[in-house]
Amino acid sequence: MALAWGQRHLFHSEKSYTVEKGMSEPTLVFPWQAGDDPVFLRTREWLVTNRLGGYASGTLLGIGTRRYHGVFIPNLPAPRGRTVMIPRLDEEVHCGNRTAQLGGAEFVDGSSKGGTHLFLKEFRHDWQTPVWVFEIDGHIIEKRIVMPYGENSVYVAYTLLSAQPVRLHLRPYFAFRRHDQPLDDSDSHEPSSFIIRQGRYEVFFGERLPTLRICLQPHCGVFVAQDEVSSNVLYRVERDRGYDHAAELHSPGYFVASLEPGVPIALVASVEPWETLELGADSIFEAERRRIEKVLALAPEPARAGIAAHLVLAADQFIILPGSRPEERVLARTAGEEVRTVVAGYHWFTDWGRDTMISLEGLALCTGRYQEAKSILQTFAHYVKDGLLPNHFPEGERAAIYNTVDATFWYFHALDRYTQATGDKETLGDLYPVLRDIIAHHIRGTDFGIGVDPQDGLIKAGAEGYALTWMDAKVGDWVVTPRRGKPVEIQALWYNSLRLMAEWAEEFGEPADEFRSLAQRAQSSFNARFWFPAGQHLLDVIDGEGGDDASLRPNQIFSISLRFPILTEQLWRPVLETVTDKLLTPLGLRTLAPGHKDYKARYDGDLRARDAAYHQGTVWPWLIGHFVDAWRKVTADSTRARTFLQGFEEALGVAGIGTISEIFDAEAPYSARGCIAQAWSVAEVLRSLLALEHPSESLPATKT
Repeated sequence: MALAWGQRHLFHSEKSYTVEKGMSEPTLVFPWQAGDDPVFLRTREWLVTNRLGGYASGTLLGIGTRRYHGVFIPNLPAPRGRTVMIPRLDEEVHCGNRTAQLGGAEFVDGSSKGGTHLFLKEFRHDWQTPVWVFEIDGHIIEKRIVMPYGENSVYVAYTLLSAQPVRLHLRPYFAFRRHDQPLDDSDSHEPSSFIIRQGRYEVFFGERLPTLRICLQPHCGVFVAQDEVSSNVLYRVERDRGYDHAAELHSPGYFVASLEPGVPIALVASVEPWETLELGADSIFEAERRRIEKVLALAPEPARAGIAAHLVLAADQFIILPGSRPEERVLARTAGEEVRTVVAGYHWFTDWGRDTMISLEGLALCTGRYQEAKSILQTFAHYVKDGLLPNHFPEGERAAIYNTVDATFWYFHALDRYTQATGDKETLGDLYPVLRDIIAHHIRGTDFGIGVDPQDGLIKAGAEGYALTWMDAKVGDWVVTPRRGKPVEIQALWYNSLRLMAEWAEEFGEPADEFRSLAQRAQSSFNARFWFPAGQHLLDVIDGEGGDDASLRPNQIFSISLRFPILTEQLWRPVLETVTDKLLTPLGLRTLAPGHKDYKARYDGDLRARDAAYHQGTVWPWLIGHFVDAWRKVTADSTRARTFLQGFEEALGVAGIGTISEIFDAEAPYSARGCIAQAWSVAEVLRSLLALEHPSESLPATKT
């Protein structure tokens, strides 16, 4: 059964696609016809990951538009991080008198006046695997890409589906550049030598740097040594974002092989030992398919079909082993534990504490991955320092950064959701001393001016030069939304954490009165201070550097949505109505209401322009989860609540295929921006979808 999408054209797209429903075929299909605009393919991106943080990614058209695009970008141990090793792969097919490039678009009659011609007939996103189908003079070729789970390797496979053989030329370009470095960075490395040993090819970049191993599977064909330099390679998205955007790419030669009907040939690239690369492409793709079947089988039944199934598979890409910190795996195994973390977003985010804890329910609990949820909670507990959860781990570094006030309180929320889903009181008991220490540090006061104000029992936070909440944009010394003082959502999270601590203390036979007393005082102060009657909403920050901030922002929704709402119930409806009227869009909540002097309708331009809009109107999909939670508490209108999620159906077909972007513009056509795949976007939409369609299944009750 196929469900046609794209009819509403929320994003003003002229190209629609279908989604194959049912557990047997979770597939997005993009048919292609002569006359279709290649720009569509250039603005849609595919993503393959290896659950170590490494990835391969590019556009459906086959040309790179970002510095982050490449066929092979493994996550190497610190201090390297994610490293572009094969930024480009040129693919030529020779059949009869025709030579065809599979990537890009050819000019008809040799000029742009004649239009463009693509050999592409169809693109599919099949079981998380990107699949291209090309037709060249009656020859049908299928191309697939996969990265084996837990391996820094990639397989690019080609299968001839028609009767007559063709000749395949594959030219890889090599580099050694951290994926977020400038394209002309002097620290990048060019290949120093290229060694051939009986069908095995090794690329060396220098002493103490990983060796790139590359070959064809099965072993076939020849390598033709013919140096080529591709100069002034344009990366359009980098240009539009105000970064350096031209690169020079180097290739020592190309592989030539005869592609026979029904016999796949795969280009294999890896930094793993040769003995791990002997399996044929069919075996690797089948193993990945079986793994994905298991991922779907773990999820509750309502999540195994349609849109939910695609989100379950998208969620799988974010739960990883920390590839750049392999020592964590050794320590975890020694302690009889597993180590897991969450990539906040592809391409450029690493693991962030806040994003991880907000995402944990949707990524791991709603998908039945309880053991991994437990491992994530245990992993981050080891990093708590001075009562604070890490904000994030910088690319290629082992040490965490702790400049956050909210990530720590989201940890309490995530642990509560895990305990509710699994009934695992043993893990809760093991982590309870860490939680108790966190509360004690906040009462005494900890780093970055974070601590309880003894005057009212609310949490204050602020340090010059830092943005400590999730609204954390900063350009140089300019903190765009400093929110120093007492932000509204921090009080909601603090109160929720205290109420949870009181509940847990009783379970473990410990005194709970202090937690109750702190919670009661915080709630009383909150309701006396935060209501803004003139706007019928809550203040965003009180006791700030410029006094109280009455900006209408979505942060107030957490005062209703969390398990223990800090806001008095009589104010729930007016707050919800104001947020619905001013901030709700088809793809989440605006971060600032239109009409405010700092409101920005679009997120584009150079870094300064983008960060000026990042939390000043720009829509964040993850906020829809707590908006739906608040809606369900205040109203009984589930029918309308379902409409809040409809825009995300079409969103799976724009930007990152099969996933949901980090942010969207604040006004129609709500263009996708930021990361093409964001953990909390996927997690919160999936969680809300299951909660509305199948309330009893939204948080599986299976015990560990």
